[in-house]
Amino acid sequence: MDAGLHAIIFESLHCVSMNTVDAVVIGAGVVGLAVARALAMHGRETLILEARQQFGTGTSSRNSEVVHAGIYYPQGSLKARLCVAGRDLLYPYCEQYGIAHRRCGKLIVATSEAQLPELERIRSAAQANGVRLTLLRREDAVRLEPELSCAGALHSPLTGIIDSHEYMLALLGQSQSRGATLVCDSRVTGMSLDPAGVLISVNEQELQLCARAVINCAGLYAPQVARSIDGFPADRIPTPYFAKGTYFGLAGRSPFRHLVYPIPEHGGLGVHLTLDLGGRARFGPDVQWIDEPDYDVDPRRADRFYAAIREYWPALPDEALQPAYAGIRPKISSPTEPAADFRIDGPTAHGIPGLVNLFGIESPGLTASLAIADYVATLACET
Repeated sequence: MDAGLHAIIFESLHCVSMNTVDAVVIGAGVVGLAVARALAMHGRETLILEARQQFGTGTSSRNSEVVHAGIYYPQGSLKARLCVAGRDLLYPYCEQYGIAHRRCGKLIVATSEAQLPELERIRSAAQANGVRLTLLRREDAVRLEPELSCAGALHSPLTGIIDSHEYMLALLGQSQSRGATLVCDSRVTGMSLDPAGVLISVNEQELQLCARAVINCAGLYAPQVARSIDGFPADRIPTPYFAKGTYFGLAGRSPFRHLVYPIPEHGGLGVHLTLDLGGRARFGPDVQWIDEPDYDVDPRRADRFYAAIREYWPALPDEALQPAYAGIRPKISSPTEPAADFRIDGPTAHGIPGLVNLFGIESPGLTASLAIADYVATLACET
């Protein structure tokens, strides 16, 4: 980072002193941008530091772009509460700012009689979260989607799809209109505590900042960022795990109008069918536990996709699947453990004023992003 850019950053922030900022958000994914918007709207001078060359290129751009209803998560969990609250904020936000989206609904399907009790369990869990699902007989589900093969299904009318890039552009634009500044190619390489705030080294000390509030929204790398804080208690940092999910696109026109999900599997929601806003279908993600982030798509995984998809769409043609992309879920529970809740640790959790760490913000992070941002903005004021 050259001296000219250094000067531009601080001139744009109108800082009281040359190296002090009010709030720093680490990570410019969808959650980081939503948090920056919330802080800026609360009147806080905000700097967004992004390690990559542009915003939203990690998990935020490598997912299903689904607006979730809040179905699967344990009652009272952060995932359940923030997903439902975020959903109710996100649809009006999209309407207000002209962000492309569609409330297309989804079907969760039982592909055998043996799976029907699981549908009832899912419906009961969803109802505990305030989400109403309709149980459909096989003939009712097939009436909605004639190509579908199932023993029964749940219909979720509140599930939808969104253009995530348009959404992130809107969040960034609103943040910047309230004085926030995005600086890319800026990797946080160390932090230490100071009476004035948190001292932050960027790009191996090319730039040093002192921030009164620091929000760690680094996604896959949030535990690594937390470990860079000198003296931060190690027992407050979860172990990261990476669950890779591959997607394949459908060649040709999709016969489906709804999203179609199988019964969930450990680590994910199964190989489901989602639609983009142009009506094109894609399938995924599957679950592949890996040691380090890797976005390569292995075409050989298509064999497993054909088998999984034909459980609910037997007419899937041969050679119809095309490699699309891969994403990685930032897990904080291992393959042998139950799925962890979101971890959003403010000062009461670790004793450092102004610091908020966000760990394990996987799905439904996009849906929950506006609610997460409001929650974080409140935590950042704790002492």
